[in-house]
Parts: sequence; structure tokens; C-alpha cells
Amino acid sequence: MTSDNSIHTSRRTFLGLALGGLATAASVRPAPAQRVQTKARIVIIGAGAAGTSVANRLVERLDGASITILDPSAEHLYQPGLSLVAVGLRPASYTQSNTADWLPKDVTLIPEAAAAIDAEAKTVGTSDGQTLSYDFLVVAPGLVLDHDAIEGFSLDMVGSNGIGALYAGPQYAAKTWEAASKFTEDGGVGVFTRPVTEMKCAGAPLKHTFLIEDIATRTAGAGKHEMHYAAHDGALFGVPIVSEKVRMLFGDRGITPHYRHVLKAVDGGRKIATFETPDGDTEMEYDYLHVIPPQRAPEVIRQSGLSWADKWTDQGWVEVDMKTLRHLRYPDIFALGDVAGVPKGKTAASVKWQVPVVEDHLVAAIEGREGRAAYDGYTSCPLITRVGRAMLVEFDYHNNLVPSFPGMIAPLEELWISWLMKEVALKATYNAMLRGKA
Repeated sequence: MTSDNSIHTSRRTFLGLALGGLATAASVRPAPAQRVQTKARIVIIGAGAAGTSVANRLVERLDGASITILDPSAEHLYQPGLSLVAVGLRPASYTQSNTADWLPKDVTLIPEAAAAIDAEAKTVGTSDGQTLSYDFLVVAPGLVLDHDAIEGFSLDMVGSNGIGALYAGPQYAAKTWEAASKFTEDGGVGVFTRPVTEMKCAGAPLKHTFLIEDIATRTAGAGKHEMHYAAHDGALFGVPIVSEKVRMLFGDRGITPHYRHVLKAVDGGRKIATFETPDGDTEMEYDYLHVIPPQRAPEVIRQSGLSWADKWTDQGWVEVDMKTLRHLRYPDIFALGDVAGVPKGKTAASVKWQVPVVEDHLVAAIEGREGRAAYDGYTSCPLITRVGRAMLVEFDYHNNLVPSFPGMIAPLEELWISWLMKEVALKATYNAMLRGKA
């Protein structure tokens, strides 16, 4: 007779091999077509997930191109890991690596920020006064967190007096756990927020809420804490079927949703958060408050004339075709990642599907033909619901669920294998993507 221990060992071995296979498969890219001879000057703004992935793929496709990438940060940030750091499951170093280590030798890295973009003259000015001319421009600087939009809040508050803010970076994610861990041990009232603007990985506020509730229940015990989630509109997630599933889980877990509540101000001394609502401002007391601020395109983008003029006007996302990610007024400019003005797609998983589209259309433009690839809005969110359980939620522009592993991973079930996808396979796939291999 097979023992229970043997069964568990076999299951772990099988899933380990399966996840390893998935990660390996994701890192295998078919050999590119014959390299295109060109003298094109390509400037990439941003060496995050999108910019780095594009740079690596273009180096493989183009022979003779001048590829320059601008980014002032010497550190590359694995942003999907911040939610794990903020609940004590990973150290801050888990998210950090060197920007230059991911770039091929054939790419010129200029460690400066873009300070100005002149789409008519086809130039980019740098923070140190250089002027770079381009034939094609790839805009991928990410976004900025507008903490100043929340009255009374500043980043030096994070980690003390019950305040967390995991989005702000590795050190702030670690400080978030300092504040959150006290809450999980002592109990009290937890208030969790998300901004009214578009945001990167809209599932992150929910992950943090679920994880803190789970850890608090295991630590302080049931009944010792009160959980409140402030939703910016009338839903808990942008995909209706997922929103309903989250609503049901909130009900099961005793998490109270507050719809159309947007964080306006924080009084750290009194531990009171003020929210704008359709009925006027309302205050909520807290022992732990998680702050996610409004998110916008960087100032250089908002001042460049590249943003949409009739939507997202307070946020400045770049005006691109939702399928090709090509600028609607300047065909030699592409935008992808967080800054792209499309209805979905501010996750690392989205970047994985956006990069080949930009590559296809940029190379096609160099060859004087039309590209064929199209981005369908694919966005993925491993929505962690407990330590050891997650839902692998994948969807497109039309809010259709588009599971990558139908029959193996049910998208709206809390599964251990979905947790392992986040814990094990995701970072390996992400790293392969950076190298241009996924």
C-alpha cells in the first residue's frame, strides 16, 4: 500500500516537474527569421520589463541597427515580487538585479532619464543635456506613483503607525510588512485601498488584502481583526466574472467592501483615512492602512504631445492603436508596458505578449511592409487568495477569460498549482522574457 507521505511526495515531484516544464517551455523561442540589414537608429525609453525585452529581441532581428536605451536606474526591479515582500514571504533583494546585466552588448545603455521628446524633429533630450536622434522610438518608461495626490501622506510614513505602501519599491514593500505584521499579531481594523486611476496589476490590492487577512487569522486568530476594502468604483475587479468571485470570497472571509470610496487624505497621528464618495467625504479609522496612490505617465510623456487628448487626460497614457501599439499620429513611435494608452495590459504578463507585436511592426516598418501581429489585450494576474492558494486569472480586451492551461488550471479556483505558478514559474518566465526568449 502506498503511504500518504509517498502520495504527497509524488504530487510535489509531479507538480515540480510540471512547473519546471512550463517555465522551460515559456523560455523557448523559435529561431528568428533571417536578420534584417539596416542602419536604423532606434531609441528605447526605459529599461524595465518592456524596454529590456524589446531591446533583446531587436538585437536578434536586426543587423547593423543602432539601438540605444535610456534609463537612470542602475537597478532592475522585478515588480511582481513586491506583493510577496510586503507579506514577509520574500526579502527585498528578491526583486532586485542590475539593469545592465539584462542587456546585450550590442545595445548602448545611457544611464539618464528622458527629459524631452520632440516627435516632429524625431529627437529625445536626456536629463544630462544630450540630444539623441532616432528613426524609431519605443516608449516604455513605466509610470509614476502620485503620492502627493493624497493629502497628509508621504513615503516616510510607511512602516510606522500602521501604514503600508508596497508599490513604492523594495524597501517600502519591506517596511509595509513591518506595519502589516504588527496588525496580524495584534489585530484591529485593516483598511485596504486602490486608486481611481488606471494602475499596474490591478489585482495587487486584492492580493495584499487576502494575504494579510489569511496571515492575521493564522496569527492573532479569528475574530481579532476587521477588514475593509475601499473599491474605487462599483466593482472589485474590472472583469465582471472575476469581480463576482472576489465578492463571494470577501463574503466568506468577512472582508467588507466599500464601493466608490477613493482615498483622499491620511491623518497618521489620529489613524484616520478620508475617502471621497458620491455622498461626500467620509472618514475611516484604521490600525493598518494600505495606500496605493494614483498612477500616471511620467511628466516627460505628459509634456511630449504623445498622450491621448480625449481620454485619460489626467493620466497621460500614450495614444497608440490598441492592437499594434503604434502611435496613431506618429507611425515611427511605439509604446508598450504601463505607459501604453490601451484598455488593459499593465502587467508583466501583458508585456510578454506586447513585445512581439512591437517587434513585428517595427521590423516590418524597416523593411517597408505592414506588420501582421496583433495584441488582444492579454492580461494575467495570479490572484493570491491565501498563503499557498491562488487563482490564475487571464483575460483580454473584451473581458473574456483566456486560460493558458485549459483543463489543467481552472482560472477561478483557488489552487495550490496556481500559487506555485506565482512562486516558482513566474520569475523564471519573466527572466526569460527579459532576455528576449519568451
